[in-house]
Amino acid sequence: MLTPFGPPAVRGNAVTVSRVARGLTGRGIELKVWDLSANRTASIESEVEAYGPTLIHAFHAHRVGPLALRLAQRVEVPLVVTLTGTDANHDLSDAERGPVVKRVLEGASCVTVFHRSVGDRVAAALPHVGARTVVVPQSVNLPEADPFDLSKQWRLPPRVVLFVFPVGLRAVKDPVFPVAPLGRLAKTIPEIRLLYVGPVIEPPVAEALHQALSTTAWARHVGEVPHAQMRSLLSQADVVLNCSVSEGGMANSVLEALSLGRAVLASDIEGNRSIVTDGATGFLYHDEAKFELRAAQLARDEALRQRLGRAGAALVAERFPPAREIDGYQDVYRDLTAAHA
Repeated sequence: MLTPFGPPAVRGNAVTVSRVARGLTGRGIELKVWDLSANRTASIESEVEAYGPTLIHAFHAHRVGPLALRLAQRVEVPLVVTLTGTDANHDLSDAERGPVVKRVLEGASCVTVFHRSVGDRVAAALPHVGARTVVVPQSVNLPEADPFDLSKQWRLPPRVVLFVFPVGLRAVKDPVFPVAPLGRLAKTIPEIRLLYVGPVIEPPVAEALHQALSTTAWARHVGEVPHAQMRSLLSQADVVLNCSVSEGGMANSVLEALSLGRAVLASDIEGNRSIVTDGATGFLYHDEAKFELRAAQLARDEALRQRLGRAGAALVAERFPPAREIDGYQDVYRDLTAAHA
């Protein structure tokens, strides 16, 4: 497995690869993960060749795909490429990055996506690749782990309504968006608090957020939190936000929040619609006015938050169990290695 980021990084790719690797190992599959952010390309190439894999799996077509394709061709094994949100929603149609992504997808033995909408986008751009694209939905695996002591980060009054925004600070996640509408609500609902957790990925975006928060007492960014503490942290939230401009399917943070019975307020995009049904398993918004309306409802109505949380937890338990995800990848691997043999 090749990934642009691996543990302990708190990035979507790192969380997904770590979860999938644990699940596959539990099924008796021998594997090794290479993190491109922590190793030189030359070292990875020599180590992979020495390892002698029967299959290579790349997470992220643009960042990891070219190296993975080169290695798969060199050691003559099948290549699986998992398409991320950035790949599908931005890189595939980009004038500079698009040709790289397309070359990788054309060279892959199989392409996996988290949701059929992403597969449809691939098929529209590359019909022959669409025929060997498989949907493997993400899952949730948040074991009981380390506690998150919120009081050490932010001493809050006894009665608050805590909105938590787990987000890597980059433009596609639109982290500044909720500051204005929640700021207006905080004037009439003083219990509202907004907590940002996540790493700085694009410094200009982080600077814009910190500037927006500089005059607020009701919102704070506490930086990166180890993923082992996310279960504890999300369990303390009343509402979990996702304000992404695009997602490559179901976001880890949204799935995790739903699995813990938290109310979710998310942007009305394909990736979020794949798991949030507006008014049933959470709320979706398409503009600032709708966000403010839904946030006010959630802040004022604990019973509503609990109803949405219960429905979301039931949905995740039924449709996104870890076994389904691991079954999906195991089936892909089995088919490719049998055909290759």
